Amino acid sequence: MHQKAERHLSRVCPKFKVLIKRVGPRVEKPDDGRSPYAKLVRAIAHQQLNGRAAETIFNRFLGLFPEHDFPPPAHILAQPEADLRAAGFSFSKIAAIRDIALKTAEGVVPERDELHALDDDMLITRLVTIRGVGRWTVEMLLMDMGRPDVLPVDDFGVREGYKILHGLGEQPKPKVLAELGQPWAPYRSTAAWYLWRAADEHKKIKPLTAVAGPATSP
Repeated sequence: MHQKAERHLSRVCPKFKVLIKRVGPRVEKPDDGRSPYAKLVRAIAHQQLNGRAAETIFNRFLGLFPEHDFPPPAHILAQPEADLRAAGFSFSKIAAIRDIALKTAEGVVPERDELHALDDDMLITRLVTIRGVGRWTVEMLLMDMGRPDVLPVDDFGVREGYKILHGLGEQPKPKVLAELGQPWAPYRSTAAWYLWRAADEHKKIKPLTAVAGPATSP
């Protein structure tokens, strides 16, 4: 599927064609087999923290439930708040994680099989009702679950990548990027992946430019 996506993007946008040729084929993380419930809890645990700190806190959280690879919703709801605080979660994250557990128990958060039967807009509408879960979080979940046509227009890296790819002075606004991205359908997840790569490339180039100074004409 990625080859079809890359051919489509190359056809509709010459700049994508150059970027894809330079970066190479899209590399996708293997499916870790986690449920949407577990992925959402993990996403909340990682919000606004760097990777190492988030993993430390998340592992402490998992350590509260040694009898499970991942705690069932009922166990999270029954766990004393003091224990969750001791793991390192803020009060707002505890409230969000408990609401994910509650909404999972109520059937709002679907199981993996059910998720695949629902379209993107329906899932977004359902899941943004959960405390602490916004559209961007659901879009990341959808992409992680292999949905091919998700364009997270609120994502800084995606908008930055578009700016860099097209040599713009500023990032496009989310609504503008949504319109600009229409021709990339039905492969907007792959477009987002390449825009992230464009932003990553720029991060690596900028420090080198700063050290070397501006280039001079011969």
